[in-house]
Amino acid sequence: MRGGQGAARAPVLQFTNCRILRGGALLREDLWVRGGRVLDPEKLFFEERRVADEQRDCGGCILAPGFIDVQINGGFGVDFSQATEDVGSGVALVARRILSHGVTSFCPTLVTSPPEVYHKVLPQIPVKSGGPHGAGVLGVHLEGPFISREKRGAHPEAHLRSFEANAFQDVLATYGSLDNVRIVTLAPELGRSHEVIRALTALGICVSLGHSVADLGTAEEAVQSGATFITHLFNAMLPFHHRDPGIVGLLTSDQLPPGRHIFYGLIADGMHTNPAALRIAHRAHPKGEWPGRAGVGRSAGGTGPEVPSPAGLVLVTDAVPALGLGNGRHTLGQQEVEVNGLTAYVAGTKTLSGSIAPMDACVRHFLRATGCGVESALEAASLHPARLLGLEKHKGTLDFGADADFVVLDDSLHVRATYILGELVWQAEVARQ
Repeated sequence: MRGGQGAARAPVLQFTNCRILRGGALLREDLWVRGGRVLDPEKLFFEERRVADEQRDCGGCILAPGFIDVQINGGFGVDFSQATEDVGSGVALVARRILSHGVTSFCPTLVTSPPEVYHKVLPQIPVKSGGPHGAGVLGVHLEGPFISREKRGAHPEAHLRSFEANAFQDVLATYGSLDNVRIVTLAPELGRSHEVIRALTALGICVSLGHSVADLGTAEEAVQSGATFITHLFNAMLPFHHRDPGIVGLLTSDQLPPGRHIFYGLIADGMHTNPAALRIAHRAHPKGEWPGRAGVGRSAGGTGPEVPSPAGLVLVTDAVPALGLGNGRHTLGQQEVEVNGLTAYVAGTKTLSGSIAPMDACVRHFLRATGCGVESALEAASLHPARLLGLEKHKGTLDFGADADFVVLDDSLHVRATYILGELVWQAEVARQ
């Protein structure tokens, strides 16, 4: 319900005794919701002369936009890269379970697979709004198979592909359809990649650079062709070198098109990226400026000196089907994964194979590792991924008119409740009355 008389007649909810993340700061204000959207209380008072139909005391908690995970391979025993008979039920299970971690929207991610898997799986993962049934599906993230053999990581070498003479037709033949696709990760050094990047971006698909041995010049050309994202920065790419920093150098490149921002994913699970590297990524791209908004946030608690909020830093989980299951052997697409403690490896190797950390844990670890401030950590999991996908008017924000997708957090950033379109979809047991 996005407007009209129906929305005007809907009950008004007023969330009180809370701190709202809005405009890069934690504000001691009430949150007003009607018809699934954030409401401007002044218009309610002065134009409609109405008050709230219901008040909900938040107990001093933080209200932040719902988390958006743009790279999640599965979880709770569900593998998005497995061509099962009922892919949709598996996606629905993950969508329900991640509500407890504050995720209100996500991009189911498929790792490198044979064409027949894409042809069977992709039509079964349509874009879907969130609600009591689970987090919303924003579209699929296809990570591979057009990636580097040298930096394939956990992707099976047998199913990697290069672009043929008619590159974009080869992409279509491989995937079968792009109807439900939101992000494609590819290696920009592959021949004809720029032709593919231009074709994908013309369809509104976000192109991400990753699993690559590209030098900086090649990466810059890819951005000039339309690429806007870096898949799990530092992982599965050439390490930083002072004479050619590779894809990492995009964070400070002066060769990007005017007004173009590069976004970059970070896996802040405590395993994939050393805390020092997290701090480098946070501090190396601190511009924070965005059209219509000064991108600065305050330190924890909403007071104190202002600190830069990197405009392009996007937290991702890169979670694998073993998320939530504990030690043992699990699948990831065409390969087996061995989980030991907090780490997932390709079975029989020491190659990291995704993460088993949920989004709220990544937010907490990123905050501790970087000292960036609560606001910046929360925006990295909400506002920034929304901007990456061009959804910032409706998702990733609690500005007036936005979808009322939000998470209720205590001061230690543990999730107490999750709301989608103003409706309670998950609540911690200890918080229930």
